[in-house]
Amino acid sequence: MLQEVKNQLRVTTKTIKYGLMREMINKTSFLMNIAFMILNNASFIIQWIVVYSLKEDVGGYTFNQVLLLWAIAASTYGFSHFIFKKSYYLSDVITNGKLDSFLVQPKNVLISVITTDIEVSALGDILYGYIVLVISGLTVTKFILFTFFSITGAIIITDIAVILGSLSFWLGKSDMIADTGNNLMSNFSTYPDGIFKGVSRILLLTVIPVGLTSYFPVWIMTKFDIKLTLVIIVVTIILTIFTFLIFYRGLRRYSSSNLMISKI
Repeated sequence: MLQEVKNQLRVTTKTIKYGLMREMINKTSFLMNIAFMILNNASFIIQWIVVYSLKEDVGGYTFNQVLLLWAIAASTYGFSHFIFKKSYYLSDVITNGKLDSFLVQPKNVLISVITTDIEVSALGDILYGYIVLVISGLTVTKFILFTFFSITGAIIITDIAVILGSLSFWLGKSDMIADTGNNLMSNFSTYPDGIFKGVSRILLLTVIPVGLTSYFPVWIMTKFDIKLTLVIIVVTIILTIFTFLIFYRGLRRYSSSNLMISKI
């Protein structure tokens, strides 16, 4: 079991490495993609500077906390889209029969599928996250927590993308559902949770797990809370296990369908 994990990590690392080398053939395009993503993200901070020039806090968040919110949201998005880009196109992979080539490989099907490509511009999101972290006030503890929560957050939003994409095993083409769900995660993650009230706030802390990817990490980096940290770790593990179960349950339907077609 341990050897299989090591082999999978080795394959995944090489896949990302070769994908990065392929993108770096055109260095100008490579660097421009990253630079423009950083500039695109930075433009939104200007809006918050204007808002905080009129108010001292928004939804209970200070300007520094909003900076942290944007930093963790960008970095989480960046890690997920750079390493697990194909999880956001899983519906297309399933409905167009593109899983076939992965089924005959002696590797974990799900991990192999979602790590087959990288999104270069996502490196801009990651770098932007760390730049904003430095601006908000960098400490060693904050850096470690930020990196840790960027990784757990990336795993969580990747899990959500895979679960929504896996609906295609049962519903056919479900890319609209997947896109809507993924957009909800990214759109709400950059706004202070205090501006949401009642049912909407409850949904963001439970059903739409923005709380786990953005709000809780900001609270913990502002004032460390071991209980909230453990909640994030436990939920990330449980959600990841559930994601694998959903995908492989659906994969059995995919395999059966292909076998029936081949017999006919």
